Amino acid sequence: MTLPPNPMGVPPMTPLAQKIARIIEEAGPLKISDFFALCLADPEHGYYQSREPFGRAGDFITAPEVSQLFGEMIGVFLVHAWQAHGAPEKVRIAEIGPGRGTLMSDALRVISKLAPELYTGASIHLVETSERLQNVQRQTLVRIKDRISWHRSFEEIPEGFTLMVANELFDAIPIHQFVKTPRGFRERIVGLDENGGLAFGIGAGSFDPALLPVEEARIPDGEIFELAPARSAVMQTVAAKLVRDGGTALVIDYGHLVTNFGDTLQAVYRHEYDHPLVRPGEADLTSHVDFQALAEAAVAIGAHLHRPLTQGEFLVGLGLVERAGALGSGRDALTQAAIRDAVNRLAGEGEGRMGALFKVLAISGTQVRIEPFDSSTR
Repeated sequence: MTLPPNPMGVPPMTPLAQKIARIIEEAGPLKISDFFALCLADPEHGYYQSREPFGRAGDFITAPEVSQLFGEMIGVFLVHAWQAHGAPEKVRIAEIGPGRGTLMSDALRVISKLAPELYTGASIHLVETSERLQNVQRQTLVRIKDRISWHRSFEEIPEGFTLMVANELFDAIPIHQFVKTPRGFRERIVGLDENGGLAFGIGAGSFDPALLPVEEARIPDGEIFELAPARSAVMQTVAAKLVRDGGTALVIDYGHLVTNFGDTLQAVYRHEYDHPLVRPGEADLTSHVDFQALAEAAVAIGAHLHRPLTQGEFLVGLGLVERAGALGSGRDALTQAAIRDAVNRLAGEGEGRMGALFKVLAISGTQVRIEPFDSSTR
């Protein structure tokens, strides 16, 4: 049983697509998780090894690139979290997947004003596997580059109280996909069509039906269910450190708060959605994050879960609107309009806006109350 192949009229196979085709010819079809990993991290042609993904010249724009307001609100939250934990002296401020370093730069600027003791006493840790992006981060954070330690994995961050941020990290961690068939759920794979091109198909692998949110018999044939054990493993690693050393982690990504069904595998090429099999290595490949699964992974380790929020609720609760007003005060009409547009894009709902699509999850090593997750007005 196969699913529809690539659309007709696609461009020539990319170098990575050719490499993947050779792998399939030699070893058989790939699981979606393996295809996903190759597309992003292949050492020769992987997307993050060969492309500049961020900004208007890249393929997508992340929230920190939309406006300084986003990173500033992250800084406000980190101060709230630090105070909620009793303002410890030695702090590690960490970011996993820091992009260009824009978020960290904006957050630290706010921290330096709101909590000078936190700013001067904290060590900065960036988890980044790309040497090219490390160099970009050094330029963005040049004023404090001597205070920054770069790591290739979260486990390398030294022991001790940690405040961590991960913005659009989990969507780039590979997933498995399973398709409901008359024989139950079977794993979705990438194989070759009759012309030698990449095409989706269905393999033999399955999973424990107990993981489904509803009874398997109620699910129609053709429905897709996604599992991401690698994402849960990362969350458990983070949670274990927080439980052991103390601290709070903030996760921001696009996805759903409740485990559900549907095909969320997607490619983005030059700010437009693309077919996932058309430009391997040249288009960004992601999928929506299951925040319920992440939350359950953290709680299983013993971490304290704060009430999940949408990005709009999170930013507005931290004072986004008030900060935008102050930023635009006394500025010209064009600048004020740009600030309003940024606020709408970051916190609003509807097409092209992040406020409802993106969700925010916070976990702590101990039970503490942190605004805006634990606001008494909620």
